Formats: sequence, structure tokens, C-alpha cells
Amino acid sequence: MTDTQVPQSSPPIDGKPSVAPNKRLGQISLIACLGGLLFGYDTGVANGAEGHMAQELGLTTLQLGVVISSLVFAAAFGALIAGRISDAIGRRRTIILLSLLFFAGALLVVFSPSGPPGEFYGPGFGVLVAGRIMLGLAVGGASTVVPVYLAELAPLEIRGSLSGRNELAIVLGQLLAFVINAIIASTLHGVVDGIWRIMFAVCAVPAVALFIGMLRMPESPRWLVSHGRYDEARKVMQTIRNPERVNIELEDIMQAHTANGGQAGRGMGLREVLSNKWLVRLVIVGIGVAVAQQLTGINAIMYYGTRVLEESGMNAEQAVIANISFGVVAVIGGIVALRNMDRLDRRTTFILGLSLTTTFHILIAIAGSVLPVGNSMRPIVILVLVVGFVLSMQSFLNVAVWVWLAEIFPVQVKGIGCGISVFCGWAVNGVVALFFPTLVSGIGLTASFLIFAVVGALALIFIVKFVPETRGRSLEELDREIYSGRIFSRQS
Repeated sequence: MTDTQVPQSSPPIDGKPSVAPNKRLGQISLIACLGGLLFGYDTGVANGAEGHMAQELGLTTLQLGVVISSLVFAAAFGALIAGRISDAIGRRRTIILLSLLFFAGALLVVFSPSGPPGEFYGPGFGVLVAGRIMLGLAVGGASTVVPVYLAELAPLEIRGSLSGRNELAIVLGQLLAFVINAIIASTLHGVVDGIWRIMFAVCAVPAVALFIGMLRMPESPRWLVSHGRYDEARKVMQTIRNPERVNIELEDIMQAHTANGGQAGRGMGLREVLSNKWLVRLVIVGIGVAVAQQLTGINAIMYYGTRVLEESGMNAEQAVIANISFGVVAVIGGIVALRNMDRLDRRTTFILGLSLTTTFHILIAIAGSVLPVGNSMRPIVILVLVVGFVLSMQSFLNVAVWVWLAEIFPVQVKGIGCGISVFCGWAVNGVVALFFPTLVSGIGLTASFLIFAVVGALALIFIVKFVPETRGRSLEELDREIYSGRIFSRQS
């Protein structure tokens, strides 16, 4: 995530030259993406810390499930609430508030007192869950607000790759969690008590950096225009655009805001959204895309990768080490995705991603059926296939989904529209996180991945029939096409 550069060969806007390389955009994306890094670390840290945490606090299996899934369910509400807050007070201020939540949540988890084993309402368990809920609210909020913030600041030519950096930061955070957990467990286990607390404490560092960094970052110019703060919007645009582009883009933003019936100082409420058939349809499609992403089962691997590998035949030590490979290929896939984000249409990447992930689901199910438990090739083959699934997901689906969600909703409903969609995605994520271990132990690896394959095929049909394209159009052009309904006739 270095300085943002736009190739000079990229298409001009209204005959004006493309935006020049801009260090300020690079700085903004670097700081804002710390929210994505925290998102990734906080969702990945439990994959390796859970055993030590359960042992020290005396948690039952049910309590451990509550601790893990509480973050995910809280993230659903965080996405919904933060979207509305960002519409009201701004993207920048909301991210600053989220950094405080990340920090406070980490402190609660780290300083959870020990209690009698199995005590469901004991102070240790209660403080731990409260901390996880606070982290979940911050994670969900970051998943909604950071991509929107980046998309609203980015020039058309690199909007996909700039806002997609947040997803790369997420998988970097997950990989960081896996690696730090492995290092701490191998070096401090038996030497220092409460090593799981150290694992969780690490996330306080980027939370502080996010807070300090965002104090120096600008507000989204599109949010400023929507609140009638035109002079401030112009000042921000002058720091991130060529002089030739400032007036052109500002005029387009203001015209779109006026044409769409915008009133300074407010976004649309739920009632207003429901009164517009095109916005209702858009929200439904947004929910479908967010849910389809989660039902691929990617987070079942990121949360329970070691369990899947143990089910394939690895021992616990082998599974912990092999689990790092999922984080590594996720980062590689994120880099591939960023390279393709401004080259391939969003719909094309969705279709490629779902086709590949569904194929790997089927192959994993076949391998689990054909290779019996005890066969020496079973864990190796399943590991390779799961790695292929994660690589496909990150290369062609995850980044594109977050970018598309940040682009598709008009600025006046971006918070509520994106928030509702991500809320539904996180809710499904929570269900998968809660029941996946039971599913695998109950019906086995083969049947579990066959279910993912069937869902993937249905999601592919949904993408082809209903999801509109966003690449290559300014956010203002998308706004006009959404309010007129034309965008839904341009799905090919």
C-alpha cells in the first residue's frame, strides 16, 4: 500500500488529463486500511488462541462457541449501526470512533479475570464476551465504512484497486494473527502464563495508529457535498486531484446530489429507501451479494481451518502449522485481485470466483469421499484443494464484493444500503461460525462441502441474472442510473 499512481494512459474525463500520481491518496489509504488490518487480526486471532484461553478461564465448549461467535454476530450490528452513523457524522469521524472501540475491546479481552471453571455468568466470562462484542462492533463498522470512505475519495480510474486495498489489509491481518499466534505459542508456551492475552493485546497497537492517523486525514468530499459543505469539499479535492480535475468532478458530484433530490445535511432514512422501488431492488441485490460471499464457506476455513485439517487426518501440531498456508495464499490472492480490479469487470470476477470456489467445493467433497480416513494422501490432497479454494476466493471474489458494495449505493443511502447488506452478510457469517463445527462432526467433510457447492451454484445464477456492473463509471453516473432504473437493464 504505497503511493497511489494512475497510469497516464488511463482514459481522460471530459477531455481532461487523468489524475496525476498522488502521495496524499497513498497516505490516506495506508491509514484507513489499518481498519481492515484490525478487522483481519481480530477475526483471525481466535484461530490459535482459543485453546489456551479456554484452558486458563475454564471455558466449556458452549462458552467457547459463544466467545468466538459473539464477535461475528456483533459485527452484523456494527455494520448496520456504523453505516448510519457515518451518514450522519462523516466517514472520517466514524473511523476514529471505531479505532477507540478496537482499543477498548482489546483491553477488556486482555484483562478478563479468571473465574471458576464452567461458571457461565462469572465475571471472567462476562468481561471476555463484552470485549469480544465491542471488537465485533468495531470489525463490522470497519467492514462497512472503510471501503466506502476509500471509494468516495478515489478517482474513477483506480477506484477498484484503491478501495480493494482494504480487503488486502484484512487478509494481511489474518495472516499476521496466524503467524504471531504460532510464534507466541512456540516461544512462550510454558514460560509465560496467559499467552492468549498477549495474542489479543497485539491488536491494540494498530488501533492506536489508526486513531492518531485518522486525526490527520480528510473527510470524504462526497459526504461533505451531501451536507452542503462545498468549500471544504473543494479543499479536500485540491489535495487529491489534478487542478484540471477538481472543478469537473466537484460539479458532477454537486449536480448528481441536486438531481437526486438531496437535501444538505441528511441522507435518506429507511422509509424513504423503501418508497423507491429501484432502491429497494438495489438493497435486495446488495444483500444477495453479501450473503453469497459468506455462504462460500470462506470464513469457516479462516475460523476453523485447523479443525478441517484435523478432520482430514492431520494431527493438531501439523494442522496449526499448515493453517498458516491459508493466510499466505489469501494475501497472494488479494494481490492478484488488486492487479485485476481495474482491468476486469466486477461481474466477470464474481462469475470466475464462484465458478472456481464451487469447483473446489466439489473436489474437496470427492476427495473426502474417495480417500478414506487413514489414507496417507487424504490430508495432503484436502490441504491442496482447500488452499486452491482460498486462493480462488481471494483472487476473484472477496475483494470484488467489498469494492462493489462500496460503489453501488448512491451517496445519500450508502451508509444504510451498505450497512443493511453487510449486516445480512455478517449474520450469515455468524450462523456459519456457530454451526460449522457441528455440521462437520455431524454429517462429515464430504456432505458439508457439497452443501457449499449447491449454494455456490445458486449464487452463480443470481449473479448472472440480477447483479449490475459498476466498473468504468463514476459514482455520480451510477447514482443517476440507479434512480432511473437504467442500471438494471445493463447487466450484461
